[in-house]
Amino acid sequence: MDVELSRLRLLLLGDSIAYGTGAQRAEDTLGRRLSRALTAEGFDVELHVLAVPGAASADLAAQVRRAEHLRGDIAVVVIGANDLARFVPAEQAAAALGSAVSHLRAAGADVVAVPAPDMSSVPFVPPAFRPVVQAACVQLQRRQFLVVEEAGGTVASDTAAVGRAFATDPAMFSADRFHPSSEGYARIAAALAPSVVQVARARREREAA
Repeated sequence: MDVELSRLRLLLLGDSIAYGTGAQRAEDTLGRRLSRALTAEGFDVELHVLAVPGAASADLAAQVRRAEHLRGDIAVVVIGANDLARFVPAEQAAAALGSAVSHLRAAGADVVAVPAPDMSSVPFVPPAFRPVVQAACVQLQRRQFLVVEEAGGTVASDTAAVGRAFATDPAMFSADRFHPSSEGYARIAAALAPSVVQVARARREREAA
């Protein structure tokens, strides 16, 4: 007997990581990988990638407006790398993220936010500057945690392990030595999938109650 799958609209917002820059194939991108993880859990996934390469937190507002008519169920937001690269103050960047999460929640979506990556692992960052870069990343990550939770979103867990993987394995980076490779996206998706699946399961249970 065929089992009816639970329909789920998955939205990907944010920057080049959410978009998939650096992946060798479309199937290797973060959105496609998360879709497969959700499909394995019994969801009929409709994926919409609204992310824009180069986007910073201030650019999320435009993506959220584009998302309004889609009526997303789960929104995954990946942001922060470009704020760090452009020296955007952590409080300012986090405030923009918090506003985006609030609007997505008000529109009915459950939100999983992925905090800023540890930019100190990027190969072209000189070793002498890595402690300073890492400190800036930690500051932004902490602010992001606070605003996402205050807005009713979920912060993806186990992202620190991703940072360690990128710091020790050059294969995690694509040829530009900045964006993830297909291998890098596999590692990111493996870390994010449990959080995304957990949120999707909870949503399905609420709707079934």
